[in-house]
Amino acid sequence: MKLRHPEKINKPINPIKKKPSWIRTRILDTKSYFQTKELINKKKLHTVCEEASCPNISECWSKKHATFMIMGDTCTRACAFCNVKTGKPTFLDPDEPIKIAQATKELNLKHVVITSVDRDDLDDGGANHFSKVIYETRKMNKNTTIEVLTPDFLRKKNAYRNVVKANPDVFNHNIETVPSLYRQVRPGSRYFASVNLLKSVKGINKKIFTKSGIMLGLGEKKDEVLQVMDDLLCANVDFLTIGQYLQPSEKHYPINRYVHPDEFQSLKEIALSKGFLLVASSPLTRSSYHADEDFAEMKKLREKQSKCHPLQ
Repeated sequence: MKLRHPEKINKPINPIKKKPSWIRTRILDTKSYFQTKELINKKKLHTVCEEASCPNISECWSKKHATFMIMGDTCTRACAFCNVKTGKPTFLDPDEPIKIAQATKELNLKHVVITSVDRDDLDDGGANHFSKVIYETRKMNKNTTIEVLTPDFLRKKNAYRNVVKANPDVFNHNIETVPSLYRQVRPGSRYFASVNLLKSVKGINKKIFTKSGIMLGLGEKKDEVLQVMDDLLCANVDFLTIGQYLQPSEKHYPINRYVHPDEFQSLKEIALSKGFLLVASSPLTRSSYHADEDFAEMKKLREKQSKCHPLQ
């Protein structure tokens, strides 16, 4: 039997639903925005802001905030929600740790977020490179706090320990979605491996803030989201981010629905009542959005906690 539309095999076309009125991004055409862009281009750096088509890029770059993406712009996995390209990565740039440190200094960042593509091709998943970036950044920017958003280092044994040993101020690893959707949305990842990674980090160093994020609008049920919250709390995660999934193109995982801001607020209240130290929840919330302000708030909350519970 002759197949109809053979060109669509393995290339699903998923029409993007029209965005509601509450999905709005601020387009800021400012001097600071172009200074940030020029610096990133000059040093040949990658940012998740560009590669993942973040809706907040204009606002963040206008404030000279950028999330650096290390180890190239090509990922070894093909998550159905992500706009970062997939393929065979290039060699690691040995000068990248210095470049990140210099860019952090030139942008005068008080808090820097460093993420990466998945590098399953490397024996340690890139953990040692992460640690070098942290060391060099801290050496050149002694008053800058450092947040890392890492891959899961799946099947890399204890490679993640190199990142923890470098002592970032925040260790972030996104859970992304509920377990029932992992095979479709994150086929190369394992839900409980991600939960256990976060738990292990806190087990090694309780002083490091741990953080994770989940997207809504992929077809998850409320009870599943609440279970993710409980799983992350069992892993001693401090900070939870909840944001709207925005489908990058018709070839990406289809958006199921746009979640109303009231529902985000309701989930925030539930998450805080369950015991998270801090929760950011809104349609445009992303892992590194307002990360500097959130880190300052986490520090205040922890200090308040320790005064109330001096024996902990």
